Amino acid sequence: MTSHAVLRWCQDTGVGWHYIAPGKPTQNALVESFNGRLRDECLNEHIFGNLAEARKIIENWRIDYNTQRPHTSLGGLAPAVYANLNRATRPASLELRKGSAQQALTATKSTERNRKGSYT
Repeated sequence: MTSHAVLRWCQDTGVGWHYIAPGKPTQNALVESFNGRLRDECLNEHIFGNLAEARKIIENWRIDYNTQRPHTSLGGLAPAVYANLNRATRPASLELRKGSAQQALTATKSTERNRKGSYT
């Protein structure tokens, strides 16, 4: 039922749908590994009573996964720790440039308000 809904959404929005070749899960090994961890460590461990509860439990797992848990690919560091250690050595990083989007060519009322503290 879910796959039919996803396929219908792809058709309605024009988003391309690409399958992994049969017998080739290694074509997307990083996602397969993450999905396995999420399933084994979170989804299979809980019975969700409602959507709000599921969101809360999964969000807590996500926060732990990204801030506390050591990752072997990062030398045994948690992703948040690794990012903080390497932030200073990446001068062109998006964090230091306040995002990747270019500045607007024209100012809107909200940007004028933000710059001057009131609407102009």
